[in-house]
Amino acid sequence: MRVSDEPHPATFVRLPGDVQRPFQVFLNGIEQREGVDFVVREGALVFGRELAKEQLGVGRWTSMVFGIAGAYGKNDTVDIVYERNGRPAVASKLPFEPAR
Repeated sequence: MRVSDEPHPATFVRLPGDVQRPFQVFLNGIEQREGVDFVVREGALVFGRELAKEQLGVGRWTSMVFGIAGAYGKNDTVDIVYERNGRPAVASKLPFEPAR
């Protein structure tokens, strides 16, 4: 096995202030497991890989509107299901950034 000293890509997702345990985390609609797919650190989820948000430029947007381009780029979404005041709640499409 080859081990590198270079940092591994990771992604940081800040938890909304009202999220309490227990909660479920979904990445692109697929449930993620704490300790396997992410860890919770200092009020945030930290994924051990880089997540991507599609950036639509004017040319790409125009080609989609006119039906020239039908495929989308990579656009990861992170959602959290939890309880707020005893009722189910969802924090959807949370923003993310590269971990520090």
